[in-house]
Amino acid sequence: MALRTVRLLIPARAAAFRVVTAAPKASVHTSSVRSLRYGWWAYALGERTTPRLKQYSKVISVDGNLASGKGALAQKLADKLGMLYMPEPDTFYLDKMTGEKEPLPVDFNGMCSLEKFYTDPKAADGNSYRLQLWMYNMRLLQYSDAIEHLLTTGQGVVLERSPFSDVVFLEAMFKQGYIRKECVQHYNEIKDISICEFLPPHLVIYVDLPAEEVQKKLKQSAKSYLQNVPLPYLKSIEEGYKKTFLPKISETSELLAYDATQAQDVERVAEDIEYLKFEKGPWVEQDDVSYHHMRMLVEDKQRVATLTHIPRFLPEITIGAHDYDQKYYAYKSIPGKKYARGYNADVGDKYIWLK
Repeated sequence: MALRTVRLLIPARAAAFRVVTAAPKASVHTSSVRSLRYGWWAYALGERTTPRLKQYSKVISVDGNLASGKGALAQKLADKLGMLYMPEPDTFYLDKMTGEKEPLPVDFNGMCSLEKFYTDPKAADGNSYRLQLWMYNMRLLQYSDAIEHLLTTGQGVVLERSPFSDVVFLEAMFKQGYIRKECVQHYNEIKDISICEFLPPHLVIYVDLPAEEVQKKLKQSAKSYLQNVPLPYLKSIEEGYKKTFLPKISETSELLAYDATQAQDVERVAEDIEYLKFEKGPWVEQDDVSYHHMRMLVEDKQRVATLTHIPRFLPEITIGAHDYDQKYYAYKSIPGKKYARGYNADVGDKYIWLK
C-alpha cells in the first residue's frame, strides 16, 4: 500500500492562490469550504484565458546546483518583471497548501528527511528514494499552482527548479549508489505518465557554478548537514544538468545560461529575456480550449497528485496494511483532521449541523 495515500489533498486550489472566495451561508448537505472555482460553466458562460495573457505571462524556471545563487536571481527577477516568485518547495510544501499552522510530522509528509539524506545517503530504510519521489510530487504540485496562477491572473511566475529538472537529482543519487536500479525504473515510469500532462516552462535560466565552488559555499552554510555534502554528488548534479537536462529542455523551452557572477546582474538578465521571441515549444500552439482543459487539471490538486500513483511494489515506498492503519488513525487523531475542514468541534468549529 503506497504510503502517500494516508493523507488526501484539499479538493480545491492551494489556499495561497485562491482568487475569489464566497462567504459561507447556512445550508443542508454542502461543504463548509465554498469558493468560486473555474469550471465548465464558467467556460460556457464566456470565461476565457487568452485576453489576460501579456508580455510576461510566462513560467520561468531558474535552475542550478545547490548554493549556486539561483534563489536570489529568481526573487530579484520576479520583482523586476512584476512576476510572482515561488521559492523551491521543501518536504513540507503540502502543509503550506493545506494551510497548516505548524508542519505535520514526517509520517504525513512523505516519511522522508532531507537532513537524514545528507548525513546518511545510503540509509538502509530507503529514505533517499522516498525523498526523491516525494520531492518530485511536491514539485509537480507547485508547478500546478504556478500554471493555475498564470492562467487565472495572467501574472507570470518565477520558480526555483521544476519537475522537469528534478531528474538530475535522481541520476546523481544513482551514480553515487544511493538508490537501486529498480528505483530509477520506478521514477522514470512515474514521470513518463505525469509530466506529459504539463507544458514545460517558457524559459529556463541556468546558473552555472562549478561543483568545487558549490562545496566551498556549502561548508559555510548555517545548516550543519549541508557542510559535508560529497563533491562527487555535486559533480553528478552538475553533469546531469549539462549532459541530460539542458540539451533536452532547450528543444521545447527558451534557455539562458550564466555563470554565478553574471547571474547577479538582474538588469542584464531582464534585458536578455526582453529580446527572446518565445516562438518555440508547445505554449505557442495553445488556445482558449486547451487552456480550459489545463485549468481544469491544475485546480484539482487531488487529480494532480493521483497522476503519480501506479500499482508497483517497491520496498522503499511501500508500507504494510497494519502500518498503514496505524498512520491513518494517527492522522485522524490530530486535532481538526477527523472530519472535513469546518466540521471538527475539537478545533472550535461551531454549528456544524448548519454547514
